[in-house]
Amino acid sequence: MTLQTPQPPPSALRAVLGALDSETALRQPAAAALRHPTGPLLPAHPLAVHVLDGPHPELPAARRTGWRFLIKHGPDVAAAAEVVQSAEGHTFSHFTAGPYLSSTVRALREAWQLAQGSRSRCQPRLLTFPGQYATALWLHSPDAGPGADLLIPLAPAPLGVTAHRAYPAAELLPLLTRAPLAGPPPLLLGSS
Repeated sequence: MTLQTPQPPPSALRAVLGALDSETALRQPAAAALRHPTGPLLPAHPLAVHVLDGPHPELPAARRTGWRFLIKHGPDVAAAAEVVQSAEGHTFSHFTAGPYLSSTVRALREAWQLAQGSRSRCQPRLLTFPGQYATALWLHSPDAGPGADLLIPLAPAPLGVTAHRAYPAAELLPLLTRAPLAGPPPLLLGSS
C-alpha cells in the first residue's frame, strides 16, 4: 500500500496559520510549547478528522468534522492544531498537546512501514470514537473497499484494545463502538 497524504483545503491551512499568529489562540494551555519558539512553527501532516458514533456505526457513516495539523518546531512536534468546517470554509478550533501527539507520530511511522512494498494506496485519516474516548489512525483504501481499511488505535487506548497494532477495521470496530464507558459501580455502604 502506498500512503497518500491528503491535501487539506486552503481555508484549513489559512485557519491554522492565522492561529499561529494569534496571541489570543496562543494563550490556550495546550499552546504553551508554541508561545516562545526559537524557530519557525510549521503545520505538517494534515489529517482529516472523522467522527464515528451512533447505534450501529460503520466506516462509511463516519462524518468529517475538520482537519488536524501537527505543529512542528524544528524536527519535533510541539502541538496539534484542529480546524472545523464552517460556512466560510474552515475555522480554527483549538490546540492540543499530550500523549496523542507522540502517538499520532508513531502511528504515522507505522503506517509508512506498512505501506512499503504494497501496491494498493491508502489515505491516512483520524477517526474518533467519542463514546470510548478513543482515536485511531484510519488507513482508508478507496480502491479496495471498506473491508481493506486498517485502524491503528492511538495510545492511550481503551481496555481490550492494543494501541499501535494495525487492526482490520471489521475486527476493531465492534470493540470501539460498544456502549459508552460507564463510571465505576456504585459503592454499597455496609457491604463487606
